[in-house]
Amino acid sequence: MVHVIPLHLGALHPVEQIATIVLAFGPFVVLGIVIAVRRRAEAGEDDDALLDDPQHHDAD
Repeated sequence: MVHVIPLHLGALHPVEQIATIVLAFGPFVVLGIVIAVRRRAEAGEDDDALLDDPQHHDAD
């Protein structure tokens, strides 16, 4: 039977630490930005649709 002993390779280089953090959290940051941009764009489209619809204008 073969026994495998896990070896620790030491501390990560600062560039490796940054790469690990970017790979771990980057997709979530990008997803949050995409969601915010899409919601803002859709809200703007809704506002434009309401302004163009004559039935939604307030009666004075």
